Amino acid sequence: MTPLAYVLSLPVRAYRLIGSPWVGHGCRYQPTCSAYALEALEKHGGIKGSWLAIKRIGRCHPLGGSGIDNVPD
Repeated sequence: MTPLAYVLSLPVRAYRLIGSPWVGHGCRYQPTCSAYALEALEKHGGIKGSWLAIKRIGRCHPLGGSGIDNVPD
């Protein structure tokens, strides 16, 4: 993981540790958005990985889709 990706993954890791237990487990997609964000940052680095994570979070709404949505290669 690049240094920028590592720094950007810290808030995601904090959310998974602190925020996620309070929100619940009603995820529309598999893997969850936080797992997707961490994988995208690891595979694609800070800039492209962040963009992919933002796009994924943007798709997560009542009129959005659901199902399996893996990080592209």
